[in-house]
Amino acid sequence: MTTTTLAALVPLLPFLGALAGLAVGRTAPGFVRPLAILPTLTAAVLAVLVAVRQGGGRAIDAATQLTPTGSVPIDLALHLDGFAVLVAVLVTVVATCVQLYSTAYLRDDARYPSYAALVSLFTSAMLLVVYSGDLMVLLVGWEIMGICSYFLVGHYWETPEARAASLKAFLVTKLGDVPFLIGLFALAADTGSFRITKILAAVTTGALDHPTLIALLLLAGVAGKSAQFPLHTWLPDAMAGPTPVSALIHAATMVAAGIYFVARLLPVFAASGAALVVLAVMAAVTMIGSGLAALAQDDIKRVLAYSTIGQLGYMSGALAVGDRGAAVFHLISHGAFKAVLFLAAGVVIHAAGTNSLAAMSRMSGLARRIPDAYWTMTVALLALAAIPPFAGFFSKEAVLVAAEHTALGDRTVAPAAAGWTILIAGLLAAVLTAAYAVRLWLLAFRGRGAEVPDHGGQPLAMTSVLWILAVPTIGFGLTVGMIGDWFDGHALTPSLTTAVLSTGVTLVGGLVTYGAWRHTTALAARTPLGAVAAHPDAEPALVEAEAMTSHTAAYGTIADAPDPADPGRLLLGPLHRHAVTGFHLDALYTALFVRPVQGAARLVRFLDREVVDTYANGTGTVTRLLGTAVRRAQTGNVQTYVSALLAGSLVLAIAAVVFANVNAGS
Repeated sequence: MTTTTLAALVPLLPFLGALAGLAVGRTAPGFVRPLAILPTLTAAVLAVLVAVRQGGGRAIDAATQLTPTGSVPIDLALHLDGFAVLVAVLVTVVATCVQLYSTAYLRDDARYPSYAALVSLFTSAMLLVVYSGDLMVLLVGWEIMGICSYFLVGHYWETPEARAASLKAFLVTKLGDVPFLIGLFALAADTGSFRITKILAAVTTGALDHPTLIALLLLAGVAGKSAQFPLHTWLPDAMAGPTPVSALIHAATMVAAGIYFVARLLPVFAASGAALVVLAVMAAVTMIGSGLAALAQDDIKRVLAYSTIGQLGYMSGALAVGDRGAAVFHLISHGAFKAVLFLAAGVVIHAAGTNSLAAMSRMSGLARRIPDAYWTMTVALLALAAIPPFAGFFSKEAVLVAAEHTALGDRTVAPAAAGWTILIAGLLAAVLTAAYAVRLWLLAFRGRGAEVPDHGGQPLAMTSVLWILAVPTIGFGLTVGMIGDWFDGHALTPSLTTAVLSTGVTLVGGLVTYGAWRHTTALAARTPLGAVAAHPDAEPALVEAEAMTSHTAAYGTIADAPDPADPGRLLLGPLHRHAVTGFHLDALYTALFVRPVQGAARLVRFLDREVVDTYANGTGTVTRLLGTAVRRAQTGNVQTYVSALLAGSLVLAIAAVVFANVNAGS
């Protein structure tokens, strides 16, 4: 079987699994779990085989024209380069782990069949984006992911938070998709094709007439999909969905799509130095702002959500300095350890009975209750903080090295201003990343107070995937010297300067946070705050749903309450009350967009009811009154009709005489 045939099967198998799962979900529920796991697992095996065959060598292309569309045809095309095959392996492996984890996490959920089918469809859509060689086919997968995210984030639709979060995610990403679509058409108009290879060939010959406009339009869609400033606000609220969905969105799909898209078309963006500077500024604001916000969050999943936004900022920063190899390297590394963090967070929430770090800080013994989650989460947090020799260290260093070379003029793909922006912001973000990673670990696993309730052992399906994903978290970075062929063939090894500098500031951030925690715990009360007592036999998903509805840390109650045990309050000081709300961006958007739209809707409703309806109702009323008057005149009495005729004639005669006299006098 050819490599292209195997590649075509990779997105097709999860799609067929989704259709089969929906078809038999009600009639044969026993087949739902195998149909959720086996197609995705098979796709993972095939994706690995495709990656081995491609070997990081020359890109493999295959295409067939779907239908004649005039001057710009649409092709069903595959483009398999080193980036595509490695990202496909990441997507399929993480999706398989999520499906396996979900079999235990949502074991008694009545909506599990539709959930599993949507996860498979989500996976298939992302794989279509990864392998596609035509932008219109890529757009199909791009939009399907948006629809799937709406349903998956709103899985717990009984809660108002989940309903609001799903709608917000859909609307914000669609807001970015409008200019994104315009940018795609403008790009095709300039280059004469939707094929990625033809577009890149045209760019090298200077065929783009409007490079800055096209790049900025496309960046709007990327900002929405990959949760970059200023369209990042949907991602923290999306934590209202089930934890496995969060792991899938944050690690392998949806948010990774935007970064991957820019990496695929980087020469288009590099054709405009202004666009790269805009991307650099956007990435810098995203990195620093999300780090400050993560340091203030009480909900464990929202901390991880803001950390995802920050790490996506690093990837955007690598693209802003023209190094797509570093960006995709960090994308893959981040996908492994972020999946571990979210899936382990689900175990932590189940064991603690709450998603509040403030409550966990008043519980002792949580690490002993869940050793698998404790150790894997510790490893993943070390990778997140970029501590050597974990994968996050090597991939983050690759970003900083690329920024350093651009800033010093060793690379000329991007302006030096973009390099300095990313280098300085990356180092500041490294301090913040270490701070919130250490804070999360201390509050979750080093709490003091009452013993955490024993909710029993965690299912093997949930704990096994943590160790599976911990392997690349530990070892992927160590292979950096052997996988250069998959990343445009250039070395991604860290330099001594950036390694020492970034590791130093990381250690400073971690040690300062630890010192702040020691100080605050000495002053903290020993009584639990806002803990949710989960039933020992409750399912993890039910615990999370109860935590989301009963404990409202993520939505402003506990987060606004004074918590003397939280080192984040001490470190941020007066900035804490702003950081905890995401610097009031939601309030700003509500004032600038939501309220004006609602006001316009109320005005339209008023005009419709009070003006348009008044005219319509008035016309009917006048007609009805005239009909009533005419009906009353029809008495059927001949004498009445004759009298009316004579009276009318008399009136006309008098009127004629009067007008005749008036005319004669004049």
